[in-house]
Amino acid sequence: MQLGMVGLGRMGGNIVRRLLRAGHPCIAFDRDAAAREALAAEGATPAADLPAMVAALAAPRAIWIMLPAGAATEEALATLAGLLSPGDVLIDGGNSFWKDSVRRGAMLREKGLHFLDIGTSGGVWGLERGYCLMIGGEEAVVRRLDPIFAALVPGKAAAPPTPGFAGDPRAEQGYVHAGPNGAGHFTKMVHNGIEYGMMQAFAEGLDILKHADAEALPPEQRLALNLPDITEAWRRGSVVASWLLDLTAQALHQDPELAGFSGHVSDSGEGRWTVQAAVETAVSAPVLTAALYARFASRDEARFGAKVLSAQRKGFGGHLEPAKPAPGGAVDGKPHPGRPA
Repeated sequence: MQLGMVGLGRMGGNIVRRLLRAGHPCIAFDRDAAAREALAAEGATPAADLPAMVAALAAPRAIWIMLPAGAATEEALATLAGLLSPGDVLIDGGNSFWKDSVRRGAMLREKGLHFLDIGTSGGVWGLERGYCLMIGGEEAVVRRLDPIFAALVPGKAAAPPTPGFAGDPRAEQGYVHAGPNGAGHFTKMVHNGIEYGMMQAFAEGLDILKHADAEALPPEQRLALNLPDITEAWRRGSVVASWLLDLTAQALHQDPELAGFSGHVSDSGEGRWTVQAAVETAVSAPVLTAALYARFASRDEARFGAKVLSAQRKGFGGHLEPAKPAPGGAVDGKPHPGRPA
């Protein structure tokens, strides 16, 4: 099944590569010619611009946009909406604000186009491990593109079966039709908020272990603990075993002091939106809120726990620390993602 991909960065490029490996032809566009050429060398058909991409796709077309949330995604959707035909599908696989996805779905329906908002989890490891997909949109459209999604997800063998599970079999493969437009990005938003909390728990616990030999303790109570060995043992049989722990153990094995990290931990917007949703729905979310605030605090005072967070972000998403602290109201040195002006 053909797919057009707009945006060939860490995620978009690897989604194309995974689809190519599964035999799905891809038309690839990025403003960076080098990115287009790299995918062309691996079997994709490069498109010089968006009109060329639309012309190269057979109707009904499906085009996946993998761009930063906000203005870049809005511009691409608006441009493509003017080029496509009724029945074509536009997909936003980035971390867009879910209310934007509700609005965009309604706007595209007026033009006879279909829209899917897909929360995509897997980071830089998705090419090999597969991606977990959380999809918002019409059920018939999701079914139509099932071959694409089935090629991208990890598959049933990626996790032990849940005893007695009788839900949608697609969920066992690694993707879920979460609901109408907005549901995919809302689900991914909360997923990332939970991720913040899990990462913060590991960071705080390891910070305590790191300081178990603090000078403030009586000499007989000081414990010099080997964190690489402890986290390696936790990976086997412990109830906290997880992919985040795997990445943490790997980072500590490579650098027990995490000296290569400043501990300046950025946030990409979803944590803020999760807390905002909690306020709007009057849901108590103290752990997720505290985890977000801890990231803010890391920009003023770096502790070992903040270095653990930085190491985890680099491990799963390839996120690098900014060269200098972002100005107030910014995220990763860029304006805070949200609804376009």
